[in-house]
Amino acid sequence: MPETPPTSDPRPAGLRFAFGTLTALPVHVPRWDREAARAGMLCAPAAGLVIGLFAAAVGGVLLLLGSGPLLAAVATAAVPAVLTRGLHLDGLADTADGLGSGRPAEDALRIMKQSDIGPFGVITLVFVLLAQVAVLFQAYDVSWARGAVAAAVSATAARLALTLAARMGVPAARPEGLGAAVAGTVPARGALIVAAAVVCAAAGSGALLGAPGAVRGAVAVLVACAAAELLLRHCTRRLGGVTGDVFGALAETAATAALLVYALG
Repeated sequence: MPETPPTSDPRPAGLRFAFGTLTALPVHVPRWDREAARAGMLCAPAAGLVIGLFAAAVGGVLLLLGSGPLLAAVATAAVPAVLTRGLHLDGLADTADGLGSGRPAEDALRIMKQSDIGPFGVITLVFVLLAQVAVLFQAYDVSWARGAVAAAVSATAARLALTLAARMGVPAARPEGLGAAVAGTVPARGALIVAAAVVCAAAGSGALLGAPGAVRGAVAVLVACAAAELLLRHCTRRLGGVTGDVFGALAETAATAALLVYALG
C-alpha cells in the first residue's frame, strides 16, 4: 500500500480517511499512511454519527408519510448497510464463520477470506438484524425522537468500537488489508478521550428525552464498548489479531449492544 508524505496537520486527511473507508459516501482518500490512519480512526465516531443521522432521517420521513414503526425500523436498520456497502455486515458474517469453524488461526483466517458465507455467518446475520429491527420498532413505537436517538447513538458507538480496537498493542492478524493499515495506530490516551467525548455526547442527546434518556445514552455506549471489547479479545486470542472482517464484526456487535439498551427500561 503506497504511502504519501505526511503533512503538518493530519486532521483533514483523517476525516477523509474515516469517511472514505468507513462509509460509501463519495469521499476521496488522499493519504494512506499511518498518520492519516491514526487520525482517521480517531474520527471514526464522526462518520458513525453521520450514518446514524441519515438513518434517523429516513425513518422519520417514512413515519411522516404514514408508514408504521415496523417499516421505519427496517429502513433505519438498512441505511447503515447501504452507506457502508454492507462491509460491516459482511465482516460480521465472515468472522462468525471463522470463529465458528473451530479451526486453527491460519485455517480460520482462510475461511474468513473466502467470498461465500457459511451457516454460522447466515445465522449470525439473521439474529443480529432481527434484534436491530426489533429494538428500533419498539423505539419508534414510543416516538420518532426515541428511535432517532437510538439510531444515532448506536451508529456512533459502533464506530467508537473501531477507534478502541485500533489502539496500540492490538496486533494485525494479517500483514495486508485494512486491518493491518489501521491496527495499532491509535494511542490509548487518544482512544479514551474520544470514548469519553462519545459517552458525553450520547448522554446529551439522550437528555432531550429526559433524565432517564441521558443515563440510557451513556450506558448504551459503555455497553457497546464492553461487548466489542469482549469480541476483540476473543478474536485476538483465536486469530492472533484483527482483520478488516473483525473490525466489521466489532462495529455490528457494538451497534446491536447499544440498541439493546434502548429495549430495556
